[in-house]
Formats: sequence, structure tokens, C-alpha cells
Amino acid sequence: MGNNGFHFGAACLIGLALGASAPRADVREQPSAKVPESALSVSVPAQADQTLLRAAQSSKPDFVRDLATLVNIDSGTDDASGLSQVSEFLAQRLTNLGAAVQILPAKPAAGKMVHGTFQGTGSKNILLMVHFDTVFGKGEATRRPFKVEGNKAFGPGVADAKGGVAIILHALKIARQRGFKDYKTLAILFNPDEEKSSLGSRDMIRTLSAKQDYVLSYEPPDAERVIVATNGIAYVHLDAEGRAAHAGLEPEKGRNAAIELAGQLMQLNDLGDPAKGTTVNWTVIQSGERLSMPPVNIIPEKASATADMRMSDMSEIARVQNDANRIIRKKFVPDTKVSVRVEVRRPPFSRNPQSDRLATLANRIYEELGRSIKPVPMRYGTDAGFAYHPGSAKPAVLEGLGIVGGGLHTSDEWADLDSVAPRLYLTVRMLELLAKRDVE
Repeated sequence: MGNNGFHFGAACLIGLALGASAPRADVREQPSAKVPESALSVSVPAQADQTLLRAAQSSKPDFVRDLATLVNIDSGTDDASGLSQVSEFLAQRLTNLGAAVQILPAKPAAGKMVHGTFQGTGSKNILLMVHFDTVFGKGEATRRPFKVEGNKAFGPGVADAKGGVAIILHALKIARQRGFKDYKTLAILFNPDEEKSSLGSRDMIRTLSAKQDYVLSYEPPDAERVIVATNGIAYVHLDAEGRAAHAGLEPEKGRNAAIELAGQLMQLNDLGDPAKGTTVNWTVIQSGERLSMPPVNIIPEKASATADMRMSDMSEIARVQNDANRIIRKKFVPDTKVSVRVEVRRPPFSRNPQSDRLATLANRIYEELGRSIKPVPMRYGTDAGFAYHPGSAKPAVLEGLGIVGGGLHTSDEWADLDSVAPRLYLTVRMLELLAKRDVE
């Protein structure tokens, strides 16, 4: 169905609410809103818009060329030169598509944000967003350049998230070819620092998303899924301070901070709460006066550890802080000092009815292609956490609209090229439907 076939199909599509779904074994199940039976009984013809489908399929060769271009540019979060190359490429592409484009600083990040805006004739404000930095260092694109084997593409950042960048660009191109301008504003945000907690772009994401009716984010799912919730991320910092002494001459005069830290780690090992899905895992430990290269013959005066914390409930931050403060009162080495601090890095994107409804819409669109798409919560954190505004019905946020892929953050990272056409179809159809109706 094209725009002329909207009235019946779109009204049925958008009027649906989401029922509970079975998550994967490696994701934590979260409760779904109760769905009225009347909503689920609505029959929607699963008939593809053939013109759109052909456009999505014919876009694949150009999509692959653009993906190769992006992957073959190193753009690790700290690589200013590579990030600049990518941001200039993206700004030019958006300009060519008719957007008003700004390249904005994202301090303290090494790269800059690319913000594009299209003005339409409708009433809805929609934001498409994803990051273009990767976890890989300079030279990785030379060592592992873009390649295609069968239906899979390989290379640094091919799925996370340069595949998502390419989905946005080519969906915009198709939408333009279809004369789509039924939105009020269509905003695009590409940010350069997601892999290091979006320290320089989070404020922009929060501010821009607050003005939207819908936010669609393009991280890669690992199968035909969309993401309706992600965990928040925090760091728990533990510091112990003792007294230095010569380890051979007079060790008894020292107060070993490393021993104190070890004792504290043992008693702080159960800060998580499985019932709430909160995990706290100690991952980094250091000790010694010069923590980078501590001398072996000195009783360490200082020691520190950092834990990775994941949570779906922001109240867990205060709970973990309070529990840790209470626990560290018990010391193991006399005359030592211990402190603990929880640092929030990324808020959770909590499961909510608005996102569930967007996921239902995505599945109904996939049914037009004879496919299905599952809504799942994920344990990792994404920028959807900054776009989601708890307690507000807007914007409705949906994550995981990028290219299907796996092996993220490894040398085996891959993207499924067979998912390109369905994902392009999905984005364009969602834009056309969301621009005309509320998801209720």
C-alpha cells in the first residue's frame, strides 16, 4: 500500500497495543502492558507496498557501497581525524537530500555531531538517530577492510552502528523519491561518542528528543527484532587508602590498601539485585602509589577498583550507594580509609506502553512482507536512554531499527545484507504512517 492506501490499513496498524512476548534466553524479561482483546482482534491485510518494496530492494547495491565507504574510515571514539571524515560525509549526504545541516561540537568528545532537519507539511515531529563512532583503534580499517562473504558484510563497525547510519540515509533517499513530506519536522542526529557514554552528545539528545512525537534509534539487533527497553549503565568506584612502607625493611609500619580493598571487594560482591535485574560486577583493580607501574617493594598506600553496574530502575543507584556505604564501615586493615561512589553513565530506556505500541506497528509492517519482528528488552545500554523521558507520553521511542548483525565489538562483527531491504521498507513505512496518525 502506498500513501493512497493509508486510511484503512494505517488506522488499524496504529490502533494496536502490544501483548507480552517471550524474550531471548540472554535478555531479562520485563512486564508488558495488558492488551485489550478488542485491540488484538483487529484484522490488518498483510499486503506489501510493492512500489516501496522494489525501491528498497533496488537500493541495496548503493547501500553496500556507502556501507563500505563508512566502514573503511577509522572512526574510533577518540579518532578526531576519522570522525571528522565521517561527519563531513554525513553532512554532505544530508545536504544533498535537502536537509538544513549543522555540524555541532560534542565536547569532550573528539568528534562532532551532525544534525539535519527537514521541514514538512504535517503536524508530527520525528527524530532518527544513531552513532557513527566505533570501539576500534586507528588502523583497524586497514587491517580489516570491508568485505562481503555470501549474505554477510564484515569490518569494524559494520553493524554497530555504521549499518544503522546507512539505513537512515537510504530510507531518507527513498522517502524523498516518494515525495514524502507529511511530517512537521524530520530531524536526524548522528553522534560521535556513544561508545564512551555519549558524554558530549547526551544533552543534545535529551533536548532534541523532548521536542519530538517519535524517536527511532538505529542500533543493530541480532535478529529480526526491535528493542523496547535497555539497561542503564553506572560505574561503582571503590577507593582504599592506607600507609606506604618499605616491603622488606619495615612492612609492619605500613597499612596495606590492597589488602583492605580485597576484603571490601569480597563483602561488596553481592550489591546486585537479581529480582530487579541489577548487576554489579567488579572488573578493574589497581594498587600502588603509582597505579600505572607500582613498585613491588612498597606496601601500597592506595588501591582502587571499578565495577560495571547495569540497572533498569534508576532508584537502584541510590540503593546501591546506600548499601555500599553501610557495608564499607567494616574494615579489614586498621587505620585505612575506604570510600565508594556510584557514577551514572547512561540512564535506562525503561519498558513503556508507547514503545510497545511502536513495536506492534513495526511487526504489522513486517507482516506486509510475510515476516514477523519481535520486541525484546536488552541488557546493554544505548542512547535511547537519553531520548526516553520517564513520566511523559512523548516522545515514543523505539530502538533496534538498524541492520541485523552480531559479533559487536569484536573482529568477527558482521551485518546481514539480507536485512537491508526489509529494514529500509520498515523505516519508510513507519515514517509515512507515524506522520499521519497518533499511536494510541
